[in-house]
Amino acid sequence: MSTPMRQRNNGNMYGRRNNDIEGGPNRRGGGGLSSGEANAGILESQNNEYIDELSDQVARLKGLTIDIGNEVKEQNSLLDGMGDGFSNVGDMLSNSLGRIGTMLESTGTKHMLYMVTFCVVVICTLWWLMSSSK
Repeated sequence: MSTPMRQRNNGNMYGRRNNDIEGGPNRRGGGGLSSGEANAGILESQNNEYIDELSDQVARLKGLTIDIGNEVKEQNSLLDGMGDGFSNVGDMLSNSLGRIGTMLESTGTKHMLYMVTFCVVVICTLWWLMSSSK
């Protein structure tokens, strides 16, 4: 016995022909979009708007991160320059203190007394200037 051949459904899993699907030419009620197709179109346009907004935000964030990176590089170079300046000042102070120590050792107590008197006068003058400016 031979078995009867089955008819193909043209790739549609519900067995309907492509023209019988909602919105097809065989649909009753005339042309136009079904509510499902209209909703899909609205959702698609909303998704496109959201994608555009996100791409704008990503572009702004990219620009912001580039600006932050440039600012960090500039601040690092400024800090490096300040560090070099402070180390130079530290070297100058240590050299000056070394010379003062050498001078005090070689000259005696009379010069030490002059040095201490000078420092006390300078400190008192600065204190008086600061207190009188208030």
